[in-house]
Amino acid sequence: MVTSNWDIILSEGESYTVEFKENPDKELLTEVCAFANASGGKVYIGVHDKGYVVGTDTSNAARSRIQDTVNKIERHLNVGIDVIDNVIVLTVPEGTHKPYSCPTGFYLRSGPNSQKLGRGSIVEFFQSEGRVRYDEIVRDDLPIDERFNEVAYKRYVKTASISEVIDRDAILKNLNCAGWSGGRLCFTNAGALFFRVNDEDILFRHAGIVCALYKGNDKTTILDAKELNGDICSNVEDAIVFLKKHLRVSYKIESLKRENILELPEDALREAVVNATCHRDYFEKGSRAMVEIFDDRVDVVSPGGVCKGITRGNFGTVTITRNPIIASMFFRIDYIEQMGTGIGRMRDATRKANVAEPVFEFDGFFKVTFKRNPSDTSIGRQSATNRSLSVAASDRKQAVVTYLEEHSRAKVSEFADVIGLSDGRVRALLREMVSEGIIKKIGDKRYAYYVLKSRNGISQSRVN
Repeated sequence: MVTSNWDIILSEGESYTVEFKENPDKELLTEVCAFANASGGKVYIGVHDKGYVVGTDTSNAARSRIQDTVNKIERHLNVGIDVIDNVIVLTVPEGTHKPYSCPTGFYLRSGPNSQKLGRGSIVEFFQSEGRVRYDEIVRDDLPIDERFNEVAYKRYVKTASISEVIDRDAILKNLNCAGWSGGRLCFTNAGALFFRVNDEDILFRHAGIVCALYKGNDKTTILDAKELNGDICSNVEDAIVFLKKHLRVSYKIESLKRENILELPEDALREAVVNATCHRDYFEKGSRAMVEIFDDRVDVVSPGGVCKGITRGNFGTVTITRNPIIASMFFRIDYIEQMGTGIGRMRDATRKANVAEPVFEFDGFFKVTFKRNPSDTSIGRQSATNRSLSVAASDRKQAVVTYLEEHSRAKVSEFADVIGLSDGRVRALLREMVSEGIIKKIGDKRYAYYVLKSRNGISQSRVN
């Protein structure tokens, strides 16, 4: 180290990465531990905390004693020990096996100080470092036989092509959705998100998605809002339905076949919603994922920002999974493709659709913003809500079929919006269509939804 740099260090004083100590006292170990748990740093022994040199014993014996002290840190840490004049300099690297502890506890650097971590802070530290993952935790308070969502389970194993020859409990354990605790099989948090009825349970209210449509470009006036608190897959699908319901659609007709073109590419929107559901910080229970539609944009927001280790420089090229079980479950049903490709897929989809690429923000929250064109009023382009007003009574069955062709499945409330009838009258219409073999009802009561009976859709003549 050259003298000029040494003078600068002394003049700048203690900081997040610099600590001055007159002697290698009992607090030395806590300072080294704190640096290792943070971003690393240097401890200058023989310097007063006001920034002037007082000197210290720099003999081999003194340095050996310091090394013995440092060796008390759990786990092993390679700390450099150098001498500048009559000052000993300890170079502490950022630890690769956090958290580190010393005989008096866990410590973390905070500004120019080192703080001892209490139990709650230690838990938060483990979470932030990815040592404890939300989706892996076995919930001994959630046995799988209580509030098991059979409909969601059947739908998932069918979509994932999992043979039900295997026992259900074995499937859940193999998927890391359940584990043994207290002599009974219980959900992991991931299992509860996929296969438990959570809609009325405060335990998982934070895990849902809030969808909102606003008038204008701010949140002053809400035109429509929906809280999605079902199983995690239904939440994703219902969020996409909400987006398709309120975004503009243009019609392209070639060879007597009509193609509906959403103003923003559905593939990009789906990637954003899946990303918000898969990679959000579920330990953060004070906020939920949001899908928000404004006149000039669509925002998809999730709590927690990006995972530790992802920076603005490597964003979109480095993969670090916050919730590996959820990601694996989504991969099995093709909600995601290769890990780490979601950002690129969103960009590719918007480029192909000739719309602005999404904008990403990740300070505290992770936000994907899709720009809309409020001035676009081309012929044939109108909102799904407005289209419902033109549905004549004789065309209601065809409206149901057309909607299912566009959205794959739908609930009673969605049909009510599309064809302009009350829920009761819609149910009567749907019962009639079920009896005629046009559509099929899946699930029961509030979890029921409808699909086309034929996989390839239904012709106009069949409806009439």
